[in-house]
Amino acid sequence: MHVVIARCTVDYDGRLTAHLPEAVRLLMVKADGCVAVHADGGAYKPLNWMNAPNTLAIDETGDEAGNEAEDQHETAQIWHVRSPKGEQLTITVHEVLAEMDHEMGIDPGLVKDGVEAHLQELLAADPTSIYKGLRLVRREFPTDIGPVDLLCRDTDGGAVAIEVKRRGDIDGVEQLTRYLDFLNRDPMLRPVRGVFVAQEIKPQARVLATDRGIGCVVVDYDELRGIESDELKLF
Repeated sequence: MHVVIARCTVDYDGRLTAHLPEAVRLLMVKADGCVAVHADGGAYKPLNWMNAPNTLAIDETGDEAGNEAEDQHETAQIWHVRSPKGEQLTITVHEVLAEMDHEMGIDPGLVKDGVEAHLQELLAADPTSIYKGLRLVRREFPTDIGPVDLLCRDTDGGAVAIEVKRRGDIDGVEQLTRYLDFLNRDPMLRPVRGVFVAQEIKPQARVLATDRGIGCVVVDYDELRGIESDELKLF
């Protein structure tokens, strides 16, 4: 991971346009190519970000007018972050305050609680509870950034990546999106479609999943255990 604390301005051009005026921010470039811009506030969410895969090009520039007045900032770098979809994030770094590179290694992933782990186990035993005709290829199918919960094949032989949560929120959709980015790089698997499965899916998560072509399935834990009649809500 590459981390920079810098005085910068940020411009995004994609499905919409956005501008962040000059301020001190934390810039993060992760090993998978994700670039995130954080402020010292606002909880854990970045002010702006670009998910992998991306290309990052850095232009070293200077004050073309040669003005060295104390009230003027000399531009040190311009970061150009581009996605395959044509989105662009431009970070203009006016002053670098701190910089660090650190190898994070492979993350083992979040340890699921008992209900979530059992839910994954039940769905692996009968993937048709998610979609008719699904058959399991493997639980915890490995990717370079961690394992996706279930990898299945549909009736046409297509690969389906399934992420299972007890409560489905935006972070779970983002997680599955990253897995799909890596899985679709494998010519033996692609195209891989994604399905987000949870006992409850928040409206914002469902909107994001739909925008990214990810299916959403709500399941009932008790019904899967046979306590009530099998029934599932499909969105």
